[in-house]
Amino acid sequence: MDSNQHERDYQRTVERIGPTRFLPETGVEIVRPFTRGKPPRYVLFDFDGTLSLIREGWPEVMVPMMVEILQATGTDESVEQLRELAMKFVMELTGKQTIYQMIRLAEEVRRRGDTAEEPAVYKQMYHDRLMERIVDRREALRLGKAMPEEMLVPDSLDMLGELRRRDVELYLASGTDEEYVHEEVRLLGLDKYFGRHVYGALDDYRTFSKAKVIERILSENRVQGELLLGFGDGYVEIQDVKSFGGTAGAVASDEAGRGGKPDLWKRDRLIGVGADIVIPDFRDWKPLLEYLWNET
Repeated sequence: MDSNQHERDYQRTVERIGPTRFLPETGVEIVRPFTRGKPPRYVLFDFDGTLSLIREGWPEVMVPMMVEILQATGTDESVEQLRELAMKFVMELTGKQTIYQMIRLAEEVRRRGDTAEEPAVYKQMYHDRLMERIVDRREALRLGKAMPEEMLVPDSLDMLGELRRRDVELYLASGTDEEYVHEEVRLLGLDKYFGRHVYGALDDYRTFSKAKVIERILSENRVQGELLLGFGDGYVEIQDVKSFGGTAGAVASDEAGRGGKPDLWKRDRLIGVGADIVIPDFRDWKPLLEYLWNET
């Protein structure tokens, strides 16, 4: 894969899969058997929706904002038509850096004959509104009024702790702006697991991609992709891990409910780009890691 390419739009590459199976008495769905000769040595995590739930509900901020902006063009489309349009392309681009959704918004504004703001302006507008929604969550963590476990995908800390015990190197890559990723990683107490290996979106979005992070992991450690394991709830990290020859774990997290059942839309979407394993969260971390380390 050429990591100099910009992050690609979602494109289903797997139309049919054979029968899947579940590890006994777990929610771990095996789409493709793990047949590597060696266990994973490097593990890459996405952030929002994979580990962090601080930004849960973000589409409820982004989509209404886009509807307002598109209404202001003078279009005769109904609010419901604009909502459906915005929801469709927001979901199609979920997993990419936020700026890509704003690039698409600007295109839609111009398509309706109006002058669009720069995508970065729309991104800042969205971010300001999102901060209003989640300020109480961030403040509760900062003041110790909420425990990190309340705003993490279930059993994330147990999973990360066991991976560290197994002497695995952990990396985190997020499409959220890097300064906020670092801050929220600290608020959730995850910095002790990832250390300096935390990467987020940059103002010059062309200089960052999850593929570049993976390429760096492999080149700096002089290893092959088969030693890489990735977890994410977005298609970009699944697609990128697979393109480098790694094993991809889809976290089909139900961010609002946290009930241990997979989000079926995420499950189908991530299997569609080659996910090898699907989990709803990390509550079955022990049998999952025993399976990946061939200890069962």
